[in-house]
Amino acid sequence: MSFTKTTEQDSNYNHLEQMSVKELLTNINQEDQTVPNAVAKAIPQIEALTKACVAQLKLGGRLFYIGAGTSGRLGILDASECPPTFGVSHDMVIGLIAGGDTAIRKAVEFAEDSELQGWEDLKNHQINAKDVVIGIAASGTTPYVIKALEQCNANNIITGCITCNQNSPLSHVAKNPIEVIVGPEFVTGSSRMKAGTAQKLVLNMISTTVMIQMGKVKGNKMVDMQLSNHKLVNRGVEMLMSELQIERTEAKALLNKYKNVRTAIQNYKHA
Repeated sequence: MSFTKTTEQDSNYNHLEQMSVKELLTNINQEDQTVPNAVAKAIPQIEALTKACVAQLKLGGRLFYIGAGTSGRLGILDASECPPTFGVSHDMVIGLIAGGDTAIRKAVEFAEDSELQGWEDLKNHQINAKDVVIGIAASGTTPYVIKALEQCNANNIITGCITCNQNSPLSHVAKNPIEVIVGPEFVTGSSRMKAGTAQKLVLNMISTTVMIQMGKVKGNKMVDMQLSNHKLVNRGVEMLMSELQIERTEAKALLNKYKNVRTAIQNYKHA
């Protein structure tokens, strides 16, 4: 099957340096509006991978994101938000990036070209057949990611990917590929833009759906969130007021006692 790097194709716009600030912002926004439609077309693929994630996590497995550059950072961002949002342990969803933690802030030269380090990074977390590994690469050609998924396949670990090119090498390696074809970037080849936005949307969809399926949401509320700042404490109090039909003072006292919205609801209803 043919493979075309649409993420590297020439921008639909030219002479960017001659555009006014308003023209630049308007045109970037116009391009960005095409991304959700591209994601929508990939929902059947996203559904297949998400179902696999739910099944494995219910067996006690973990979800790994592995990527390089922007893609790796987006995976780390999504993973880092799961514990405070859904109250899960920090080792349930894990983000790995080529070049290690240094690469989160600064590019590490040629880290993404390593064909061995991805699997080594996964082995450092005692990766096993209960886990799911999702490779994230806009181009679908990143050796660090591709070779890691090949090793996962060889060890009977479920694999998926999020890429923005069709029929890429990564898509052929991943057992559950997701291809979101966003087309050329506003600045040619700058896949931190539309491709990055698409990856972020898909990651939101996967992790949120997985956590809801794992019982981490009640109604539409984050009842297992960590109460790590005043805003979230206040949100928890308001959840209890709404759910239990009680006054703020009583809701505050409940939350102070149980330190968790779900636990406070359960104990109040059984009191």
